[in-house]
Amino acid sequence: MKHWISLVNVPEVEQYVEIAQFAEEVGFYGITIADHLVMPTNITQSKYPYTPDGKMWWPEDTPWPDPWVTLTAMGVATTKLRLATNIYLAAQRDPFVSARAIAAASVYTKGRVVCGVSSGWIKEEYEMVGVDFHTRGRRLDETVEVMKKLWTGKDVSHKGEFFSFEHALLSPKPHAEVPVWSGGASKAALRRAAQNDGWLGIPMLATQLEEVVKELFVLREKMGKSDEPFDICASLFEPLKPDLQEHLEGLGVQNNMVLPWIVTPWGRAGWLEEGEDPAELDVKKRVMERFAHKVIHRRS
Repeated sequence: MKHWISLVNVPEVEQYVEIAQFAEEVGFYGITIADHLVMPTNITQSKYPYTPDGKMWWPEDTPWPDPWVTLTAMGVATTKLRLATNIYLAAQRDPFVSARAIAAASVYTKGRVVCGVSSGWIKEEYEMVGVDFHTRGRRLDETVEVMKKLWTGKDVSHKGEFFSFEHALLSPKPHAEVPVWSGGASKAALRRAAQNDGWLGIPMLATQLEEVVKELFVLREKMGKSDEPFDICASLFEPLKPDLQEHLEGLGVQNNMVLPWIVTPWGRAGWLEEGEDPAELDVKKRVMERFAHKVIHRRS
């Protein structure tokens, strides 16, 4: 299994590059960052879908640096670490801007980027940037379709619900094919994941994950994609013990996402010891080392 470290809600952005370098050094396969184009400070309509009270579990002034600039910075400072968005709110941008940024990130990192997308949940954020919240899912699907056309580096045309153009050429094209993974657990999100190249799991128990994985492979079969590669990235409530890892690998779960020093509503900070301040870079490094020793290298 390949292990990824998530930088979601990590406010110390000045540490990101060194975190990425150390993650690569101790054996992590990849690193991810999250995305908000702008954060509304008065959220009255929207409910966060993954907490019981519907409230965000991070401070409203949490920084959200541009994901493709940030991943590129981490990528040029490393040599093999995979770099992904978990997730990118592509529907809030036009596909030309996004496709160009992602292609450039792929070029500078020699093809190590993964574009993880989702439709998002903050209605106020969509309203602020002038994009219809209620059509965001269809807009996201079409945005991905347009980006994939542009990434071919060929003369392409498109006529859809949101975007129409003829004879467009994006250059440079990505260094390598950019996998598109979809996050979320709604029916639409799972369909989007099955239609593309992978699924970014939300925090859940292994029993819940197993059901979702089965559903994804059923969807892939119905779409005629069962013979094509498909990535699943788990995000577990519970410890990834050896027998559980073996079981999940047997189901087709190839990736595991961890937030080893982050305290969340799901209580996951098991690698952080009492008295340690997770804001400190040295603490983050110690936590990554513990995880690497106990999980990544336990079969070595």
